Amino acid sequence: MAIRELTDADYPGVQALHRGVGWPERSLAGWRWLHANPARLEIGAPAGWVCTGPDGQLTAHTGNLIQRFRLGDRVLHGATGFSIIVTPAARGASRSLIKAFNDQSNVFAAWTFNANARSSPLYARHGMRAWPEETHDLKLSWPVDRPALAVGRLLRGLVNAAPGVAPHLGEWLMNDRLGRTPQLPLPAGVTQLTDFRDQSAYAAFWQALNAEGRLLGDRSPASLRWRLSDPDLTTPPLALAFSREGRITGYAMAMMAKGNIIEAPVLEIIDLEALADDGAAIPALMDALLVLARPMGAAKVRLQTTSRNGLSRLGSHTSAARREGGWGHCHVRFAPDAPDPSLWSPTPWDADYAICLRPIPLPTRARGRVPVRVRATASKA
Repeated sequence: MAIRELTDADYPGVQALHRGVGWPERSLAGWRWLHANPARLEIGAPAGWVCTGPDGQLTAHTGNLIQRFRLGDRVLHGATGFSIIVTPAARGASRSLIKAFNDQSNVFAAWTFNANARSSPLYARHGMRAWPEETHDLKLSWPVDRPALAVGRLLRGLVNAAPGVAPHLGEWLMNDRLGRTPQLPLPAGVTQLTDFRDQSAYAAFWQALNAEGRLLGDRSPASLRWRLSDPDLTTPPLALAFSREGRITGYAMAMMAKGNIIEAPVLEIIDLEALADDGAAIPALMDALLVLARPMGAAKVRLQTTSRNGLSRLGSHTSAARREGGWGHCHVRFAPDAPDPSLWSPTPWDADYAICLRPIPLPTRARGRVPVRVRATASKA
C-alpha cells in the first residue's frame, strides 16, 4: 500500500482520524507547532506519514517526533513514533508505516515508549526490540485519591459491559482543584522552577548533566522553552528543582492529564533527572510531586517510562509504587552506528507523552505559563 510523507495540509484529516478512534485531538495550532519542531527541521525529517483512500481522505497515519540528543560534545537525533492509526479501509498499512519510520536516515534510533497492549506485538515483527530489557513493560504509579480511582474502575467496567453508554456519560471525575495553584510546604531543597533563560541556574544544571557523558535527550533551556510553548496545554506543566547551596542538582517536570471522559485526572511525570553524585535529589522531588498531586486535583502520580538506573534512584518510592502496564510498551531499533545503549537511561521526556496525553479539559486554554506557587520549608522528621 502506497504511503507518502505528511504535510501541514493533512492536519484536518489527521484530526479526523484521532476523532474516529477516540484519541486526544490536537488543535490545528497544536499540529502546526509540532510541525515546526526545531529538531525535525535541523535534519529535514518527515513530520510523519499517511495513506489516502481513492477519495483522497486519509486512511492511516503515524507521527514522527524528532528529538535532539547530546553525548558530551556530540549532537545526535532520535525519532519517536506516535499516533499510529489505521482504519479498516487501510488494513495492513501499519507495516508500511512502521517500515518508513524505521528506515528514516539521520537518526541513531527509532522507538516508541508508549505502545498500547493491542499494538505492542506489531513492533517486534518489524525489527524493533523490547527495551530497556528490565523495564520495557513497567509503569509505576502512586495513588493519592483512592475513592476517585475506584469510581474510575467502576465506570470502565460499565463501559466495557455496555460500550454504547460511553457517549452519554459526559466528563466524569472533574474537581474544583484542577487548574488551581496550591501554596504548600515542600521538602527542603525543592522549589518551583520557572527560569529557563540561557543564562540561569537551570542552564548550569543542564551543562553539568551533559558533562557526565551519558546519552541524554536535549534538556537545554531552549528545548524546554519550545516544549512549554505548546498551544494545546490547558494547564502549564509543573517544573521543580532540587538545589544544594544555590546549585540545581536535580529537576522534575510533570503535567496534569485525563485519559478520557471516565478516567480520573493524573499528574504524569514527564521528566525526572539528577546529577549522578546526588542521590537525594530524585527522592526529594518525588516527595514534592506526591505532596502537590492531590491539591492539584490528581488521583495519582504516574511514571510511564523508566530504566534500571531510574528505578535505583527512586529510593523507597520504588517499593511503594503500584506496578501498571504488563505489556511491552517500549520498543526500539538502534542504527548500526548508534552509541552504546547502556549510556541511555530514558525517562518519559524521551517518549511522546508530553504531546499525546489528553490535557485536562478546562474551559480555556493556557495563555503563557501560570506558575504553581509553592514555598520551600524544611520537612518534618
